[in-house]
Amino acid sequence: MPKAVRFEEYGGIEVLAVRDVPRPEPGPGQVLVAVRAAGINISEAKIRQGIVREIFPATFPSGEGSDLAGLVEEVGVGVTGVAVGDEVIGFTNNRASHAEYVLVEAANLTPKPAEVPWEVAGALFVAGVTGFATVRAVSPTAGEAVVIAGAGGGVGVFAVQLALRAGARVIALASERHHAWLRERGAVPVAYGDGVGERITAAAEGTPVAAFIDLVGDSYVEFALELGIARDRIDTIVDFPAIAKYGVKGEGGAAAASAATLAELAEAIAAGDLVVPIQRTYPLDEVRAAFTELEAGHTAGKIVLIP
Repeated sequence: MPKAVRFEEYGGIEVLAVRDVPRPEPGPGQVLVAVRAAGINISEAKIRQGIVREIFPATFPSGEGSDLAGLVEEVGVGVTGVAVGDEVIGFTNNRASHAEYVLVEAANLTPKPAEVPWEVAGALFVAGVTGFATVRAVSPTAGEAVVIAGAGGGVGVFAVQLALRAGARVIALASERHHAWLRERGAVPVAYGDGVGERITAAAEGTPVAAFIDLVGDSYVEFALELGIARDRIDTIVDFPAIAKYGVKGEGGAAAASAATLAELAEAIAAGDLVVPIQRTYPLDEVRAAFTELEAGHTAGKIVLIP
């Protein structure tokens, strides 16, 4: 029997287990994918811990995972444009990609370019489409600067590069360990802490600071307003009270979750215009170790399961 990650109660990594499960059978409009790579994300840890149960409750036993890339194993009735043996990138909304096989709606798949490695393709969805959505929300352009708080994280590395592709000057708030990589990409890294406002002004070098992407929370929306940034040019994916209080934007992954977005990101990677750092890969049986590393909070790239 194929294997899949399961948990039967909220808790820490100790509740995660790899179980034998029935082989899924595709229904109408569905595709069975043999998973070659599946990224893990901090949002999945929060769901498993029960931190966001009011918004994203779990039904037990629960699977997990959205990101995936793999080979088409079988197609359901009515599926067109996808054939057995195709290499695909996709996503599932059913918390099921951390597995050897996963059912995916055909509309949620896009071809994997040959130039995109499996581990990169499998780590693309959650962080990639969220970064895409945040940059689109604040619309940075040439001649202005955008500040990205949390620039070194999984979403941040996408947002930084996509904002740079738009022509903006990117001021990347991040821990020191990320600064070299961010500088290599063309961003201006800035450290957190006292005096950050002055460091941002210096990093802008006279370019108007016109947009702000908050991937951290911790009062960065208020900080952006203090910098004089217009509310419709501020986007946060974490500070939901600030969205309600100040009327700033709250566009995240859901705003750009589509195969079309995945295809655009994959094409940029294939062309060498977008780099996705992979910190480490783990076999599916080592899912606990993978999440232990992720939840330690010192990642400098994506962590990916290889079933």
